[in-house]
Amino acid sequence: MDESLVEMSMKGKWVKVPALAVNGNVIVVTGKWIKMAAVHEEEWAELEVDHPERYVEALQHTTALRQRADIFTFSQKPTTTVARYAYPIENESVAVINLHTFQEWWESLPQESRKNVRRAQKRGVLVKVKEFDDELIRGIVDVNNDSPMRQGQPNRHYQKSFDQVKKDHSGFVDRSDFICAYCDGEVIGFLKIVYRGEVASILQLTPKASHSDKRPANAMLARAIEICASKGISCVTYGLFNYGNKHNTPLREFKVRNGFGEVMVPRYYVPLTTWGAVCLKLKLYRGLLGILPESVIMLLVNARATVYTLKKKMSRCSSTPERPISVR
Repeated sequence: MDESLVEMSMKGKWVKVPALAVNGNVIVVTGKWIKMAAVHEEEWAELEVDHPERYVEALQHTTALRQRADIFTFSQKPTTTVARYAYPIENESVAVINLHTFQEWWESLPQESRKNVRRAQKRGVLVKVKEFDDELIRGIVDVNNDSPMRQGQPNRHYQKSFDQVKKDHSGFVDRSDFICAYCDGEVIGFLKIVYRGEVASILQLTPKASHSDKRPANAMLARAIEICASKGISCVTYGLFNYGNKHNTPLREFKVRNGFGEVMVPRYYVPLTTWGAVCLKLKLYRGLLGILPESVIMLLVNARATVYTLKKKMSRCSSTPERPISVR
């Protein structure tokens, strides 16, 4: 068992976190008040956690203070929804397409969603699978810089450098596809999908807001599903379906319109300390989105959007050059 630090991306920034190697995997410890241990980049891993008791034992016996965690959490793949272990469990809401054929998925979509894919084609959108090279990175940089805001909050990737963007997307390139949407030679969106055996997971889907009328997101997603079907992928995931008690969001609506449904996947929470057991009993590990009622969450979301809008208006006003006083 080795103890060290590893870099991981959190909220758009790379940070170093305590880590230790167990059973061929890297376990990272994050959090301040509740220290959570989990397999590094578990949601993109090819294999599930095997023999979890080995991880629990290693975490309980670590001597380094910074590696000590309060709770160890791990999940199963969405293809195995029956709980396998006797640890405390809470089902996790995952957005999933159970894929058989592309045609079956296509015919299951609402008419409006199919129209959006055709609309993209009619408005000149071309969708291509691109290699991970400098041309791709420059295109992603351009997409990131389309707007300083995204989904009502500051865009974490706005004005990142070429090297920063390259680092952000350098993971799993040996088992990923980058799908880009073009219009008149301009990159107007990109999608990254990671293959995990029988499962494929969309890591990022980012269209340019300035070209939303061309529906590049729909076109890229359709191409991704087509590729997955040709590879014999049986399950496509796109993050969570519900984020805690936050349900009615534009992102969820987009997922539903494009064939994603909710699959409840077992996630385990194993207390490692007395404080961890208390947090587990009180459900504190859920965070605010999992504790507050949806009405309060939406009130806070709307308040945040109002604050960002006011800040944007004030920024525009302060950046307007002052006119000189005319002398008559």
